[in-house]
Amino acid sequence: MFPTGFSSPNPPAAAQEVRPATDGNTSSSSSCKKRKLNNSSNSNSEKEEFDSISSCTSSPSKNTSSSSSSVITTSSCSSSGVASSNHHLQKKLRFEDSVDFIGLDVKMAEESSSSSSPAASSQQQHQQQLKNKSLLISSVAVGHHANGLTKAASSTVSSFANSKPGSAKKLVIKNFKDKPKLPENYTDETWQKLKEAVEAIQNSTSIKYNLEELYQAVENLCSYKISANLYKQLRQICEDHIKAQIHQFREYPFLALPISYDFLNDFFMDSLDSVLFLKKIDKCWQDHCRQMIMIRSIFLFLDRTYVLQNSMLPSIWDMGLELFRTHIISDQKVQNKTIDGILLLIERERNGEAIDRSLLRSLLSMLSDLQIYQDSFEHRFLEETNRLYAAEGQRLMQEREVPEYLHHVNKRLEEEADRIITYLDQSTQKPLIATVEKQLLGEHLTAILQKGLNHLLDENRIQDLSLLYQLFSRVRGGVQVLLQHWIEYIKAFGSTIVINPEKDKTMVQELLDFKDKVDHIIDICFLKNEKFVNAMKEAFETFINKRPNKPAELIAKYVDSKLRAGNKEATDEELEKMLDKIMIIFRFIYGKDVFEAFYKKDLAKRLLVGKSASVDAEKSMLSKLKHECGAAFTSKLEGMFKDMELSKDIMIQFKQYMQNQNVPGNIELTVNILTMGYWPTYVPMEVHLPPEMVKLQEIFKTFYLGKHSGRKLQWQSTLGHCVLKAEFKEGKKELQVSLFQTLVLLMFNEGEEFSLEEIKQATGIEDGELRRTLQSLACGKARVLTKSPKGKDVEDGDKFTCNDDFRHKLFRIKINQIQMKETVEEQASTTERVFQDRQYQIDAAIVRIMKMRKTLSHNLLVSEVYNQLKFPVKPADLKKRIESLIDRDYMERDKENPNQYNYIA
Repeated sequence: MFPTGFSSPNPPAAAQEVRPATDGNTSSSSSCKKRKLNNSSNSNSEKEEFDSISSCTSSPSKNTSSSSSSVITTSSCSSSGVASSNHHLQKKLRFEDSVDFIGLDVKMAEESSSSSSPAASSQQQHQQQLKNKSLLISSVAVGHHANGLTKAASSTVSSFANSKPGSAKKLVIKNFKDKPKLPENYTDETWQKLKEAVEAIQNSTSIKYNLEELYQAVENLCSYKISANLYKQLRQICEDHIKAQIHQFREYPFLALPISYDFLNDFFMDSLDSVLFLKKIDKCWQDHCRQMIMIRSIFLFLDRTYVLQNSMLPSIWDMGLELFRTHIISDQKVQNKTIDGILLLIERERNGEAIDRSLLRSLLSMLSDLQIYQDSFEHRFLEETNRLYAAEGQRLMQEREVPEYLHHVNKRLEEEADRIITYLDQSTQKPLIATVEKQLLGEHLTAILQKGLNHLLDENRIQDLSLLYQLFSRVRGGVQVLLQHWIEYIKAFGSTIVINPEKDKTMVQELLDFKDKVDHIIDICFLKNEKFVNAMKEAFETFINKRPNKPAELIAKYVDSKLRAGNKEATDEELEKMLDKIMIIFRFIYGKDVFEAFYKKDLAKRLLVGKSASVDAEKSMLSKLKHECGAAFTSKLEGMFKDMELSKDIMIQFKQYMQNQNVPGNIELTVNILTMGYWPTYVPMEVHLPPEMVKLQEIFKTFYLGKHSGRKLQWQSTLGHCVLKAEFKEGKKELQVSLFQTLVLLMFNEGEEFSLEEIKQATGIEDGELRRTLQSLACGKARVLTKSPKGKDVEDGDKFTCNDDFRHKLFRIKINQIQMKETVEEQASTTERVFQDRQYQIDAAIVRIMKMRKTLSHNLLVSEVYNQLKFPVKPADLKKRIESLIDRDYMERDKENPNQYNYIA
């Protein structure tokens, strides 16, 4: 940018016209008069004086006469001092009021010099009459140009209307009759200067002329409508210069290597040659840009007036780009060599070599500026990228392991992202990254997962799994493929835990560990993706129910082992967390009623034998089950706790009753009253109790039935336990034993040796239970009895004697009853009891379906029932329930079609 207020080298003389008054008499006044101009659009100060010769703004000249009005004409004058008339004016005017485009009131204040002549006196008198009068200018249009050449303004013809003395005078300004003309040869001489300046810029030599002077010359030419020719001449000289540049590239020497050189040397020399060529192209481009910036700064006025008004013409900068593109880059040989060189440099960088990144950035910026980036470079670049990474993906998938391959892919993506930031155009980002992802990931999704996912999951490789999920998330459909393999892995791994009977002892613990592992992977690696969470739940639900009933049974036993007294593995907080985890596994089980049956049986043992580790933990587990399955599920379990609490109250009352009755004896009886509907079903066993115990039972029966008439008491001897006081050679001991063990030990108060058959006959205990009882007393850790012959198992004919030499460090010794291992028949009986409970649910489902459908075929009914039931049912059992409902008149067979059922309202 250059300032626009410089005078032209050879400005033309300005024309000024002075029109005489109507009477033809003119006179010059001896006094010099001035007017002050106060114009808001003028940057000069208020009191600056404008002479008719030296000022660049309009200065009115005036010839006055006492007898006639004067005509005042304005003209523009240049700074070169062109004369306005044949004689110098002796008056100066000052405009004091502001100028507007509608009208201008000028307050004329004439200052006269003192004179003794009559003419001067008359003039002074006349000026006094005109004082404080307004002079109206109907139109003011002063053509002013900063370059010193004045354009004629369009205004009406000026006339100064004469009137009577004292009346208002009208001042009108008119155009020049003749337009100012340029001097001869001005255009040619000026262009010659400009041409020399442009050539000096192109040749990188010094410019002889001042840049401001050159800028002013362009402005002068444009002011006289020579813009079109000037633009054409400028384009031609630029085009000639650019055409001359192409020869250096067409004739650029391409190195020819001897045939004896190997391929590596050939590649190296060709690469070196390409770099030199690219540097030459880049230098040419940088020089061109610098030159066009200088040229445009000189021809800026042309660029901002003529070019701007002609929308079809490119700006000077765009013209330079167009010429460079047309004559340099569009040359096929030059363009191919340039693109090949750029691609070669990028390939070398991808292979790990160091390259000149600034050179690439400059060249690609050039292609972008020339608007050939996408057509000439990007298309080929993406093709080469696709080819490179397709081959690399195929090769590395066979050579490397999955974790190593994933890290390589991530590294490649980071490198390409860095290239986009450093020298590639932003428009290339999306297709480039998509190409890398497609060739290195998209084409190998299934292969990656089949080859390495199970290995990563088995070894719990958290970082590698996180990277796997991150990379697969970038590819369309990648997460879905990963999700499917994730489900398959959980099902396969979980099935190995559940189905294998050899793992029954550790099944629940392994399930809990597997669940923790899977949850950790989802939280850390898969970013808590809901799809993976839901898929995990579905997979667990599928494999854990492949083996009906057994997982539910084992979970119940696992809970029993944790809640039983003597479990010192965990604190209360850890126990609570463990129960929460078990409840998560419990949710996946269909046969929750199986869990209830086994859990209730184990809970009864813990409550009756006093083996519960913590009442708070028991109630916490109960509340969790209630929250998960509803109040109906836990109603019987809650009833068991209520029975235990009521039994404590009853025993307090019974002790008071015993004290009031003064019953003799040293046996303290404690009884638990159990509601049969709440507790598991126990097979009653009749045994021969000592008379003291029988008497106490009768007393309690009388006491209880006296309070609760209409109830029936049934004694369960299998659940009883006692504390016996025994005396050995070492001293007195207390033995905490079961009721069956008590009956056996009490026999040795009557004799020293008894056989198995004698004990069985005396106690009435069932054979299998008696053998386990004797085994616990004679073959366990605390051997209060001696068996002969010695052995681990109790056989027929074995004889038992009291071990007087029994020793133990404790005073109270608990002798555990040897637990009978659950046989297949007992498990089947438990399952059968569960099925009996399930019958009500099956009946309700069948009636609900038939009530809604009214008529239904057998196959459709069975299908609907299976959809509603959460537990497995055998078709034969289901058919029995249908027959039972027909017998009870809930439904009937259709008379015409026996395979169809009708609902009976």
